[in-house]
Amino acid sequence: MHPSIPPVSSFREYPAGGLAFAHRDLTGIAQLARHEILYLLDEAEQWLALNRQSQKRAALLAGLTIINAFFENSTRTLLSFEIAGKRLGADVVNMHAATSSVKKGETLIDTAITLNAMRADAIVIRHASSGAVRLIAGKVDCPVLNAGDGQHEHPTQALLDALTIRQALALPPGSDLNGLNVTICGDILHSRVARSNVLALTALGAQVRVCAPPALMPAEIEAMGVAVFHDFNAALKGANVVMMLRLQQERMQGQFIPSPREYRHLYGLTLDRLARAEPDALVMHPGPMNRGIEIDSQVADHLTRSLITQQVECGVAIRMACLDVLTRRARGVPGWPALSGAPA
Repeated sequence: MHPSIPPVSSFREYPAGGLAFAHRDLTGIAQLARHEILYLLDEAEQWLALNRQSQKRAALLAGLTIINAFFENSTRTLLSFEIAGKRLGADVVNMHAATSSVKKGETLIDTAITLNAMRADAIVIRHASSGAVRLIAGKVDCPVLNAGDGQHEHPTQALLDALTIRQALALPPGSDLNGLNVTICGDILHSRVARSNVLALTALGAQVRVCAPPALMPAEIEAMGVAVFHDFNAALKGANVVMMLRLQQERMQGQFIPSPREYRHLYGLTLDRLARAEPDALVMHPGPMNRGIEIDSQVADHLTRSLITQQVECGVAIRMACLDVLTRRARGVPGWPALSGAPA
C-alpha cells in the first residue's frame, strides 16, 4: 500500500445468493447498496485473473445472446462490453444507431420492443438522453445494463474506477475506500462519469472533492456529500487520487470556458500541479483524453502514477462480472431465483 494511504476496512459479509445483488438491471450506482457495489468489485477479481492468462475464455454464458445497442459513439465501452461477453462465451451483437432504423425515425420504445422480440438475454445500452436506459428497461424482459445515458450515469465506469484504485493500492477483495481522498476535476456539469463516481466513491467511504470552473459545476452538488472547489491547486492538497475529466464540448451549448488555453492554465493537470497532491498520488482519466488541455502527456503516460491503461483493463473485468451476475437468474444459478415485481 502507498505510505500516505490510510488503513481501510474490509467487508465481505454479503446476503446469501441472489440477495447479494437484488436487481434485475444495472441502470445506475444510485440504485445500489454499499454491499452490492463491493459484491460486483469482488466478483470482478476472478475475471482480472482470467484476462491475464493466455487462455481468456469461460463458458458461463454459452448459448446466451447479448445485444450492445449504442445510440452514441464509443470506443472503450463498446469494445470492453463486446470482449467481456465473448470471453464469457456469449453470442454478442453490436447495434449502432447510425446504421439502425432510428435514423429512419423509429422511436426509442419501438426499438426496445423490437430488441425484446429477438429474445436477447441481456441488452447493454448507451444513449444521449438521460433516463433512456431506464425507459428501455421497463419495456423489455431481460436484464439491461447502462453504458452511459446523457448526463445521468455511467455505472460500470464508476465500478471499474473503484476496482482500479483497489488494485493499484493492492487492497484485498472486500476492501472499501475509507479515508481515501479523491479529487475529481473537469467538466463536472456534463459528466455522467463524475456523477456515478461520486455515488460509488462516497458509498465506499472515500472523501470526494469536485473541482471545476463555476460554469461547469452543477448547482447544489454539495448535497451529494462532496466538497466543492473552483481552485484546482487547493483541491489537490492532500489528494491520494486525482481523476481528470474530458471537456465535453459536444454537450455544451454556449460558452462555458474562455478558451482551451485558459482552461489548461487553470485546470490542466501538469507535473508541477500534481506535486501539490500527495507524493504518491495516482492519476486517472476515463478517456478519451484531450492531451494538452485537461491533462499533459507527461502525467497521462507517467509510469508509476498514471492508472489510465489499468482502468481499461479493469473495465473488461467489471463488465464480465456485471454480465455474469445479471444473467444468473435466467441461467438458473442455484440461490438466484427470479425477482418478483417490477424491474430494479
